[in-house]
Amino acid sequence: MQDIERRKPGPWQLPTPRGVEVKMSAPGSYQAAAGPSSGPTAPPSYEETVAVNSYYPTPPAPVPGPATGLMTGPDGKGMNPPAYYTQPVPVPNPNAIAVQTVYVQQPISFFDRPVQMCCPSCNKMIVTQLSYNAGALTWLSCGSLCLLGCVAGCCFIPFCVDALQDVDHYCPNCKALLGTYKRL
Repeated sequence: MQDIERRKPGPWQLPTPRGVEVKMSAPGSYQAAAGPSSGPTAPPSYEETVAVNSYYPTPPAPVPGPATGLMTGPDGKGMNPPAYYTQPVPVPNPNAIAVQTVYVQQPISFFDRPVQMCCPSCNKMIVTQLSYNAGALTWLSCGSLCLLGCVAGCCFIPFCVDALQDVDHYCPNCKALLGTYKRL
């Protein structure tokens, strides 16, 4: 082996030790240096580093032959493709657990005003319809007016006042009773 002329290395180069032969390769090819110690070599190219097509197999090239829709069988003779393709039917697992999702609606407080809500019967977003019915406060007010001497018919006034009656909330679509607001 010959001695290689020693030059002052630049800031990007390492000094070459005596007795080691440095082979320069073409840019883009990555080769390990021969010999007992490995010297600096050119870095791999972008294509080698990224390996663009190494992870994905290339699709098979089209086979030259008649383009009439005939496929070639293993014996080299033409054969017709199947009329349709079917998917395999999944085998039911006897240990499978059925999962059912249950949506729990927060309790709604009903008052003497219409409420916007999702009807649990028809699952539509609605505003409730109100219906007033005589309740405990209505009868208590009627009895109080009778004791005070309003016997001539004035004691029935609480049955005409909505503010003294219980309120039922109904769905306008399916007419289901959704809740009741009791005054007393």
